[in-house]
Amino acid sequence: MADKKLKVTLIKSTIGAVPKNKKTIEALGLTKLNKTVELPDNAATAGALRKVAPYVKVEEA
Repeated sequence: MADKKLKVTLIKSTIGAVPKNKKTIEALGLTKLNKTVELPDNAATAGALRKVAPYVKVEEA
């Protein structure tokens, strides 16, 4: 069975963002603007992405 993946790209700078959101973005593996990472499509990832939605673009991989 193939695991579903999400491609997550940081599209907005975290300068001036709430510190909790900065930590969440860093925990997702996003360190620089326009960096893309592949993450598993599960409940934990979905919750984190919901919190930082204004800063990221999410696509199916």
